[in-house]
Amino acid sequence: MIVGIHGTLESTGTDWVHIRVGGVTLSVSIPANSVGGLGPVGSPVSLHTHLRIRDDEPVLFGFTDAAALGLFEMLTAVSGVGPRTALALLSSLDTARLQTAIVTGDVAALTSAQGVGNRTANRIVLDLKDKLENAEFADIGTFEGTDGQVISALTALGYSPAEARAAAGAPAVMAETEVDDRIRVALQQFANR
Repeated sequence: MIVGIHGTLESTGTDWVHIRVGGVTLSVSIPANSVGGLGPVGSPVSLHTHLRIRDDEPVLFGFTDAAALGLFEMLTAVSGVGPRTALALLSSLDTARLQTAIVTGDVAALTSAQGVGNRTANRIVLDLKDKLENAEFADIGTFEGTDGQVISALTALGYSPAEARAAAGAPAVMAETEVDDRIRVALQQFANR
């Protein structure tokens, strides 16, 4: 099993890259939103990978961090969700936003990914919500900046990381611009439950 590669970026596409490792160039499918973050052609690249054999042909999927790989593997374990659908979800939403959408049951966010309908989105929520709420998976993805400050404040007040992430990703909280206002709105939402 190939679990990671380190090499030189040779070329890029919308959702794939070619990476030269030693004397071999590998084609790797990656989330579309990750392509731009790899740097210019010729840059050194390290990816966490997952190898799948499809129709007797190996297909390598790559991710810039272990959290994205873990979420990809969880998604592909859901009945009816193949690697391409999981990649489309990770291309449409970053790791943290995808986790929040699953935990909060935000079917609209999940169906924004190409090829994901209501039925598939509901199946993903049903199968993964409890797993992602567990402490073991609560740290999948990271929030930075204002979102990170809101999550830190909420966890300091005793809310679980999954609850804090879900609250920080709620539309009413995201609509606020100041950290204090986001925390206040998140606490109001907890009080209204």
